[in-house]
Amino acid sequence: MSDRRSEIDKAKSLITAGVSRQSGIWADLGSGDGVYTAALVELLEPGSSIYAVDQSREALQSLEGRFHREYVDFNNLITMQADFRADLDLPGLDGIMMANSLHFVEDKESALSNIIKLLKPNGCLIVVEYNTKRGNRWVPYPIGEKEFLELTQALGMQQGRILNKIPSSFLGEFYAGMAVIGNGSAYQ
Repeated sequence: MSDRRSEIDKAKSLITAGVSRQSGIWADLGSGDGVYTAALVELLEPGSSIYAVDQSREALQSLEGRFHREYVDFNNLITMQADFRADLDLPGLDGIMMANSLHFVEDKESALSNIIKLLKPNGCLIVVEYNTKRGNRWVPYPIGEKEFLELTQALGMQQGRILNKIPSSFLGEFYAGMAVIGNGSAYQ
């Protein structure tokens, strides 16, 4: 199995429990080369749309090239070069994926407060991060699972929970956390 396939399978193992099996409009904020974007493609129903948002034009070009080869039947990938901390011109979203991107944001409350405004009622936010409080130059502002759950609750989100955890050779473990806007009836 290729390294990329292995990474996509790990991503899916983390987020599967939080991705509704219906078509929808999602954004992958801080998409990088698209590992979690690919996981979303494989988990969402046909007809879904995914906005891959990243500051790096090179990462987005790499993502686009891969998708044209690997997911020839998926026609609804839209790439956007932007900083997700700024106001984004996106339609109402059913879900937002943030994998290994929130640890670059110092003021998480302000950033997430702005980001979750993009969600439709019952839309979900899924965050994948290292489960640590100690930062370093590669993970400057980590957010552990407890802090994630406290923050989403403080922002008025509901049904905050940890979806899954897997070991990481870098900082111990990854977790995937999720919370929803409104009552989250699609995720019960």
